[in-house]
Amino acid sequence: MAKTLILCDCLGTQNIDVDKVANASGLTCSKLYSNLCGTQIDGAAKEISQGDTIIACQQEHQRFEELAEEVEADTPGFVDLRDRAGWGDGDTTPKMAALAAEAALSVQAGRSIDVISEGTCMIIGGAVAIDAARDLCDTLAVTVLLADGAEIPTDRRFDCVVGTVRSAAGALGGFTLKFETLQQVAVGGRGAFELGDQLAGAASECDVILDLSGGTAMFPAPEKREGYFRADPTHPPVVAKAIFAASQMIGTFEKPLYVRLEPSICAHRRAEQPACSNCLNVCPTGAITSAGEHVAIDPMVCAGCGSCSAVCPSGAISYDVPPVDTLFRRLTTLASTYRKAGGQNARLLVHDQKYGTEMIALAARFGRGLPSNVIPIEIDALSGFGHAEMMAALSCGFEHVDILVSPRAEIDVIEGQATLAKSLAGADAVRLLQPADPDAFSDLLYQPTLTSVTCAPILPMGTRRQVTRLAAKALQPDTDILELPENAPYGAVLVDTDACSLCLSCVSLCPSGALGDNSDLPQLRFQEDACLQCGLCANICPENAITLKPQMDLTDAAFTQRVMHEEEPFPCIECGTLFGVKSTVEKITEKLAGKHAMFASSSAAKMIQMCDNCRIQAQYHSTNNPFEGGARPRVRTSDDYLSKRKDH
Repeated sequence: MAKTLILCDCLGTQNIDVDKVANASGLTCSKLYSNLCGTQIDGAAKEISQGDTIIACQQEHQRFEELAEEVEADTPGFVDLRDRAGWGDGDTTPKMAALAAEAALSVQAGRSIDVISEGTCMIIGGAVAIDAARDLCDTLAVTVLLADGAEIPTDRRFDCVVGTVRSAAGALGGFTLKFETLQQVAVGGRGAFELGDQLAGAASECDVILDLSGGTAMFPAPEKREGYFRADPTHPPVVAKAIFAASQMIGTFEKPLYVRLEPSICAHRRAEQPACSNCLNVCPTGAITSAGEHVAIDPMVCAGCGSCSAVCPSGAISYDVPPVDTLFRRLTTLASTYRKAGGQNARLLVHDQKYGTEMIALAARFGRGLPSNVIPIEIDALSGFGHAEMMAALSCGFEHVDILVSPRAEIDVIEGQATLAKSLAGADAVRLLQPADPDAFSDLLYQPTLTSVTCAPILPMGTRRQVTRLAAKALQPDTDILELPENAPYGAVLVDTDACSLCLSCVSLCPSGALGDNSDLPQLRFQEDACLQCGLCANICPENAITLKPQMDLTDAAFTQRVMHEEEPFPCIECGTLFGVKSTVEKITEKLAGKHAMFASSSAAKMIQMCDNCRIQAQYHSTNNPFEGGARPRVRTSDDYLSKRKDH
């Protein structure tokens, strides 16, 4: 059963072609209302009571949710057609249809866990911290950490300790603090409270931290650490906001599990040799740590920025709220519906939920709004929209991708991914927007269109690597090899054949199987499609014979194993079995024969040129047989023991 789209032209400020939107989106459309949230609220109640509805208004979603509760109906879905399309320039009907069709997609719910905070709060600071404790002590179980020499209050509604923090770890509901020094307050006696003895190796646990010290933050990216609130103690409004936020941190909270990790395909390390550390380098919160041959992710610390997913070359880390294939479906639905409704020259505008949505709303209400061919898509993790997602958008029907970068986004990750996408699709394929205000934002969008990227639309399916290669091939049909920037996760391995001894240590440690051998001949083989450019082969090579070359081979040769280096095998001098590399055996013979105690004689030296079986046979039958033991003693019988007794 198709969902019903409830349309409203917002007091006649929009032009909506109901039939065209319905035909292109595949949704059943209501009659066109004009004041759905006001004088026509009864009509809204009737529409909502029928169930399975989408209301084309985000501004009044709270009112409609309350209305659904009043009529005992399911909460409707919402799509913002007014700010994102209706108040724009040109014929916006194709864009409206595209946005409506995207809103009707079913999205898989992400995984989550419950976090329990019992309200134990550590407040760090001086006089301002004590005032904050007085405000919070009726709501939370408060302890104030004061610096040495601070005046200790006599208010016993909260505890005070004196000391300095050495390290802090954890997140909401599970912080652990370790102290350099710590002294508790002795609360008895007359006059000012005195301090007890210093405690060595003291540690404390709490659910919430309110840092009013004014010093360096206790965590990287402190604004992303849930349960940690930091404010400048000299700025009362900011302090008041932090105190209020901390007061709400008691109860059970749902913590999304933003990313999924598959350790078996992680290319972080092998045999204690370093390889890929992309995710470690970009994680702003420190949630990712090394755990031997793979990385580990602390879900309690992860803030869901998506950077790790964007830069992971193997797909070991994937964004999961929602999964990446959901984003591919959204892109395909937007592009295909827009074309079906007659839209042309589609451009994609990627933005986040808060900053981007507000910028679009302000530009639409007070400025020119969005051009009719600019289709916005809202995503939770802006830096998680990596080169694979950009390529998917370009290949499924968008001629250009604009990314509206919010001030708190991980700009380094976004820039790196955009650079890679432009190397694959063209210099004008992707643009990063950082406007100063809504008017500047509109001006950027209404600038003359950059060089368009076009191809026959494809359906992005598979892993991020597969989608990237498929899209690159569709966008660059006349190109065989694309040169890519340094640190790209695609490329070739170059082997210095003069230095390579075919020891094959690179083969045994390659995490993706891009490097292989031949069980019958001394060969080093390479399959470019599988190469992650993790650098492990270059790090492990004892001859320094391997270098990496970032590129993408768009021909079918990338899927086949190519021989990078091979040599003539050496035949066993006894049985003729091929068992090694001829040049290597000859070098070993030259270095050891007659020069090493074990190979001093000619017969011993010949063993270097024998296969495993013949070498064992030769050693067994040699004069100084290492396998040879002494003569076995005669088996003693009962007669032997009896005769010995008779002799005595």
